[in-house]
Amino acid sequence: MDTDDMGTYDFVGIGFGPSNLSLAAALRDASSSDASPVRGHFFEAQPSFGWHRNMLLPSAKMQVSFLKDLVTFRNPHSRFSFVSYLHEMNRLPQFANNNDFFPTRREFHQYLEWVAGHFADSVTYGARVTGIEPICGGATAGPHDRFRITIASGKDALATTRVEAYNVVLATGLTPRMPEGSVRDDRVWHSSEFLERFGSCSSASLRRVAVVGAGQSAAEIARFCYDHAPNATISAILPSYGYSIADNTPFANRVFDPGAVDDYYFSDPLGKDRLWESHRNTNYSVVDDEVIRSLFQRQYDDEVRGVERLQIINLARVANIKRSGDETRVTIHSLARDEHFDLDVDVVVCATGYEAMGADGVLAGLDAFCPRDDRGRHRVERDYRLITTDDLTAGIYLQGGTEHTHGLTSSLLSNLATRSGEIASSLRSSRRVGSAGGDRW
Repeated sequence: MDTDDMGTYDFVGIGFGPSNLSLAAALRDASSSDASPVRGHFFEAQPSFGWHRNMLLPSAKMQVSFLKDLVTFRNPHSRFSFVSYLHEMNRLPQFANNNDFFPTRREFHQYLEWVAGHFADSVTYGARVTGIEPICGGATAGPHDRFRITIASGKDALATTRVEAYNVVLATGLTPRMPEGSVRDDRVWHSSEFLERFGSCSSASLRRVAVVGAGQSAAEIARFCYDHAPNATISAILPSYGYSIADNTPFANRVFDPGAVDDYYFSDPLGKDRLWESHRNTNYSVVDDEVIRSLFQRQYDDEVRGVERLQIINLARVANIKRSGDETRVTIHSLARDEHFDLDVDVVVCATGYEAMGADGVLAGLDAFCPRDDRGRHRVERDYRLITTDDLTAGIYLQGGTEHTHGLTSSLLSNLATRSGEIASSLRSSRRVGSAGGDRW
């Protein structure tokens, strides 16, 4: 095993998806006015930049305005805006003529890749953080003022790098959530692997596909399978009576405004619970009107033709998934009749969402320094810095996993630019490295 030391940084970013990409842009925008720029580096486990690649379905639209990109709400003049990207791609007039606030998911991913390309020298891909250790940099014992971070990379992760940093910024993303007891294999997929899995099978040979879930991804996958597996019956399994429409009306959308973070953060626990329940239908287990109508139209057209290719199994939950010969058997619990029945399918796609990775895994060795609330959750400052004990002065910032403190936008793009700007300001105010170590921002 090879070991290398890379020096000391003001910060190390763990993960390089949209959240830390936005942070990189915020720091670069601020660097021109900083006499002593912040110095840091990002480490990303994926071999290259990517964001939900397996859900880049044809013509699938973003659910947020193009103005809610990586930078615009923080700095409309930034060179890393979606409009700047369109201009560089010579597509700005065509985009304007299209008269649509919502770009396709594919185009927005291309925009993210374009921004990421500006920071190729500031991120190491194929590098997984395996440990974070608090250390004291002084000659005498005192508070732990920095971290020693261990990164595994290379073939079989045999190469090890160690760096030191006064701050870490965690943006480790989400982990797929599967129905209880189910295991992913070549016939049981999560939506996060959908396009890759679908492309590797013979779609014409599929006879029955089950899609589990009631949200946007589930509905889009059901529509895609209907259109691209022409011989298959699509069974959509959802716990509600039907797909519920997302509330994207102007007043409701205010819950995603930057100012709404303060409203949530400074509310008491009961107020937070009420806000969460009142506005779940803006994002969770809801579907855009256009997708709902297009699915219903397909089902109605089939009824006119006397066929049934789209079957809605409503008021139902998946109780079990297991292999049965060449097929997969889904045991379904009918919530209306409180009884179980089996459905044999070729493929099951679980569009059952994600869990925030949170800070527990990568910060497992730091639990003694990180007090929890009465529900066992990390306590977080308004600037997204973990509250720590007095004997840890190094900073830990969370990009995600803060729904309990900062509200609905914690895992969404809507407040990304503003949040990254706030974290960047905090990092800039505590810079310590000076002229040596790390990439300049």
